Amino acid sequence: MTQFFRNTALACSLLSAAGSANAESLQDIASSFGAEKSGVVYTARDIITMNPNQPRAQAVAVLGDKIAAVGSLAEMSTLAKQRGYTIDTRFGDDVLIAGLIEPHVHPILTALTMTQTVIAIEDWETTRGTSPAVRDPETYQARLQQALTAHDPNENFVSWGYHHYFHGPMSRAMLDELAPDFPVIIWHRSAHEVFLNSVAMEKFGINTGLVETLPESAQAQTDLENGHLYESGFFLLLGSLAPAMASTELLIEGLEFSEDYYLRNGITLAAEPGGVVSQPLQQVVNSVYGDDLTPFNHYFIPDGKTFAVNFLEQNGAARMVEETRAVLDWGEGRSRFLPQQVKLFIDGAIYSQLMQMKDGYTDGHHGEWIMPPELYSKAFQAYWDSGYQISIHVNGDGGMDVLLDNLETAQARNPRFGHRTVIVHFGVATPEQVQRAADLGAIVSANPYYVTALAGRYAEFGLGPERANRMVPLKEAADAGMPISFHSDMPMAAASPLLLMWSAVNRITAEGTVAGPELRVDLETALKAVTLDAAYTLQMEDEIGSIEVGKLANLTVLEQNPYEVDLMALKDIPVWGTIFEGRVQQAPNAPDQEAFLTLPTAIDYAEKDITPATDNPDLNQMRCIADGQCPDDGHDHGELRRALSKVVISQLGG
Repeated sequence: MTQFFRNTALACSLLSAAGSANAESLQDIASSFGAEKSGVVYTARDIITMNPNQPRAQAVAVLGDKIAAVGSLAEMSTLAKQRGYTIDTRFGDDVLIAGLIEPHVHPILTALTMTQTVIAIEDWETTRGTSPAVRDPETYQARLQQALTAHDPNENFVSWGYHHYFHGPMSRAMLDELAPDFPVIIWHRSAHEVFLNSVAMEKFGINTGLVETLPESAQAQTDLENGHLYESGFFLLLGSLAPAMASTELLIEGLEFSEDYYLRNGITLAAEPGGVVSQPLQQVVNSVYGDDLTPFNHYFIPDGKTFAVNFLEQNGAARMVEETRAVLDWGEGRSRFLPQQVKLFIDGAIYSQLMQMKDGYTDGHHGEWIMPPELYSKAFQAYWDSGYQISIHVNGDGGMDVLLDNLETAQARNPRFGHRTVIVHFGVATPEQVQRAADLGAIVSANPYYVTALAGRYAEFGLGPERANRMVPLKEAADAGMPISFHSDMPMAAASPLLLMWSAVNRITAEGTVAGPELRVDLETALKAVTLDAAYTLQMEDEIGSIEVGKLANLTVLEQNPYEVDLMALKDIPVWGTIFEGRVQQAPNAPDQEAFLTLPTAIDYAEKDITPATDNPDLNQMRCIADGQCPDDGHDHGELRRALSKVVISQLGG
């Protein structure tokens, strides 16, 4: 934002509510935008600007795609009269807030998971309707069996949402018994691992010979006996599985679904750090997100891991950076890449409980590295020296040590100020690590939904109560002065900023307990985390994040005021829609639930014996309850669909 806009925005906040001098000041401000456009003044019951110099207003003037003035109803009425602006009162009973921002989603993963059979630990809106939550082994087994029975045996079966700590064990043998005649892929809730039956392994060539072509670290993350591929073992073989898991038709259907989904949740800008590096796949995404009718802007941050693996060791740091910059022109229209930003990865997924923990896990299993620390270190230092803002996927406190050691080394060797290194996810960190990160100038982009979904169960399995209650320690980061943004990492959580706020201010687990009440943040911090601080994370705070003169006219329309509802009701505030770059957009209705009304739930499962008899021990163990008490025994893309029908299969995972 220019210094002129800063000065005029501050002047607006100091104007009195009446008088000719006031009108002349507003007139001057509006005149600076030119007289050729027709402006609109929107009034509302309340306007939460997120501008610390002018936190509240009664009306906002929009000229084209920019905010022209912000102030009282009297001020804006005078401006409208003098400039010939229209006064729009349709939001008189609603609340306008700075447009909500989602700084970390995965559109391809979202599209491909939400178009599959979803059986997950929480409710999900999908292309097939709303799938109700399943958080126990018995109901999961019943739902899976029902879906398999109803499935066309001539087609591949893919289901996403399985989680071992909620749904019980999974194995190739179990899937062979449930579905011996057609390919089955069970995609873990983390999206970082899969289980396959024997038919799937044979059809897609997942065998010893293929696994032996992988790097040793990836070979160690495969278990062919159990049909289990995870982390690098999964991602490097994803290309082989793509014919079952992806098609251009499904991808476009899922992307179009995500457009409505984001709008229903009030999102005006989304970003993906570290997605699949494939220009043909990006073209498919552009075909949906790129046109002007898309109800948000979507930005992309290149995946530095891919460039490090492919270029750093063989060709050197300069080539790696050169290849990273080459993708910046892959975007189109509203689908764009952010310059001088890159994403790196350290440890495994928190949903798989494969993050690296300094003191290990209570059951003796160990975490995994997504990037071996040596490769990560070389890549981090190279991108640092090239002036990049680096976002780093890290979940465990063992991974956090690797991140902080490298940041400290880089700062000592080549000091940079205002580098905004982003700690992404922020799953588990000690108080000492939080303070060290703040001292080194890092910022946080966290997923507070981890506490809701996982803290209760992880207190029993793997982490224990003390570490589980400290998951996502946002209050400590805020107290240390670190800018904080919230993200869903969808499909790791629903892309609902209001849900993320609810999780952060309440820290209520799915089991109904409060995990680490002392780590709850206040409402103001939570609001900033989905508006102004989210913009700061993406280095876009001069364009978006608050309702200020000169910024893009991005606003979210809420039917209730976050400051007036109980904190427990935040996630249930209805979203009317958005104003996006001056365009009013009413949110579409949610998907129909009828397709799922006959599915078993935990209650009706107890009333009906729908579990098939079996001698398979894995199936029997799935019937054990989770605490271990087990019994003895918009757009038309038809032309593009046809033109790119083979692209997804050939490129996914590449």
